[in-house]
Amino acid sequence: MTGKEIHASSYRQRQSALILAGPLSERLFRNMQASTLIIADPNLDNAEIQEIVLRAATVGVSTYIVSTDYLEPGYWMEYSEIDGMMLASLATEREHHVSELAKRAVDIVLAVIALVLLALPCAVIALLIRLTSRGPAIFRQLRVGHHGRIFYLYKFRSMSIDSPAYAFSPTSGFDSRITPIGRFLRRTCFDEVPQLWNVLRGDMSLVGPRPEMPFIVDRYTPLQRKRLDVKPGITGLWQLSGDRRCLIHENLEYDLYYLRNRNVFMDFAVMLHTVVFAARGI
Repeated sequence: MTGKEIHASSYRQRQSALILAGPLSERLFRNMQASTLIIADPNLDNAEIQEIVLRAATVGVSTYIVSTDYLEPGYWMEYSEIDGMMLASLATEREHHVSELAKRAVDIVLAVIALVLLALPCAVIALLIRLTSRGPAIFRQLRVGHHGRIFYLYKFRSMSIDSPAYAFSPTSGFDSRITPIGRFLRRTCFDEVPQLWNVLRGDMSLVGPRPEMPFIVDRYTPLQRKRLDVKPGITGLWQLSGDRRCLIHENLEYDLYYLRNRNVFMDFAVMLHTVVFAARGI
C-alpha cells in the first residue's frame, strides 16, 4: 500500500496524506517535516508505544494515541477530540510538593472554622435524626483512601437503619431507603459535614476524588486506580458536574483532570461552587 494517499473527507479532496513504509525514525520525521504522529495500531504493546513516543519527541513531534487504557510510570494521558475521534497524548507528570503542603494547611484551618460555626446546627440535625428514625445519628462506613489506605468515613445518617451498609448509593432523592430528614440532608449536602473530622484526621481533603467503597475499588482497572494517587475529598469536580448521578469510576475524566492540574486556587473555586450549589439545594 506504500505510495498511496489518504484524502480528507471533503467535496473536492484537496488535502491528502501520503502512506509511507516504516520504520518510524527521526530521519523520516524530519524529511516529512512532521509535527504530529497518530498511533492507531491496536497490536502495539506499551513498550513499543513508549519507544515510538520517545523517538518522535526527540525531533519535536507530538504523539497521539487512539484512546486506550495505556499507562506508563511517570506519564499522564491528556485527551483531545479530532473529527469525532478521541485521541490521547502522553504528558509528563507534574510535581505538587509545595501545593500539597499549602493544601493541607488550608484543609486544617477551614475544617476547624467550619466545625466551630456548624456545631449548633449539627447538634440540632443529630437530634432530629434520632427523633425521626431508629438508629444512630452518625453513620460510618469503610472507604478506600490515598494509596489504597482503608479508613472509616463519617456522615449524618440519611437512610433507614435497615439499609445495606455496603451497596451502591441512591441516585435519586426518592429512593425508598432515604429517610424524610435524609432527603433534606442529601439535597443540601449537610450529610457530608461529619467528614470534616476525616479531614482533620488526615484521611481526606476538602477537595479531591470521592472515596469509594472497597468492593468497588476491588474491580478498578489500572487507569481507575489513578484516583487513589491523592487524598479523597468531600467535594470535587465530579460532584459539581452533570454526571454526579452516575457512578464515580465511570466518569473518570473529572478526577484525572483534577489530579494533573490541581492547585490551591482550583480548590478554592470548587469549594465556592459547592457552597453555592448546596445553598440552592442542587
